[in-house]
Amino acid sequence: MSAPAPLSSMPDAVRRGIRLVLTDIDDTLSSNGKLTAEAYFALQRLHAAGRVVVPVTGRPAGWCDHIARMWPVDAVVGENGAFYMRYDAGTRRLLRRFVASEAERAAHRARIAAIGAQILQDVPGCALASDQRYRETDLAIDWREDVPALPRSAVDRIVALMEAQGMTAKVSSIHVNGWFGDYDKLATTRLLLREAFSIDVDAARDAFVFAGDSPNDAPMFAFFPNAVGVANLRRFLDRIADPPAYITTQDAGAGFAELADFLLAGA
Repeated sequence: MSAPAPLSSMPDAVRRGIRLVLTDIDDTLSSNGKLTAEAYFALQRLHAAGRVVVPVTGRPAGWCDHIARMWPVDAVVGENGAFYMRYDAGTRRLLRRFVASEAERAAHRARIAAIGAQILQDVPGCALASDQRYRETDLAIDWREDVPALPRSAVDRIVALMEAQGMTAKVSSIHVNGWFGDYDKLATTRLLLREAFSIDVDAARDAFVFAGDSPNDAPMFAFFPNAVGVANLRRFLDRIADPPAYITTQDAGAGFAELADFLLAGA
């Protein structure tokens, strides 16, 4: 495993060829749980400059409805790839595309609730994520957002309990997310770009940058050759087999703003 190179070392020809910006939200856009003006303005600047901008997040459907409607973005992928949403300004409609059918999602809800209750009993100190009630497809267990940070052994225990129930489990910077199905952030990003923008991600991946900060971003880091970690990614590097090619000098939202400055330099 090679360490990410400084963002400043990205070749100029590569930088100028980036047309699509994908980004995680928690601890990539946000800083200490807040979306700063600096990071939000970075999104606005990229969008205004003609870049396609898509947050790709573990956050819930309820949040993504708001993000797709009101943020300066072209679409959003949520719940670690369970769906995408985009707002069609021409028809004034929010378009939702779920990977699983409504019947499948309904069948999973009771199981998800029972698994969540068992994890809370078996792993002291964790909690259901505060946004759980706004989720359509997954279970989010809080290990450091609204609870004191748990040790890695506890996080690993949560993952093991989810996987023992047949769930896919991924660790973010604040939650452990579990769901039924084999989708992930990359699979649904590929679906979104094909269906909504007629873009073949496999053919055009050199034109993308993905920004992230944690292990649940690993499929994106591995796939996109110009992926970028914000500096706080360093605490998870030992858990990511294929780290991003580049890393910023600053953490979280300031790191994302650094990335926007770099991409738009001379634009």
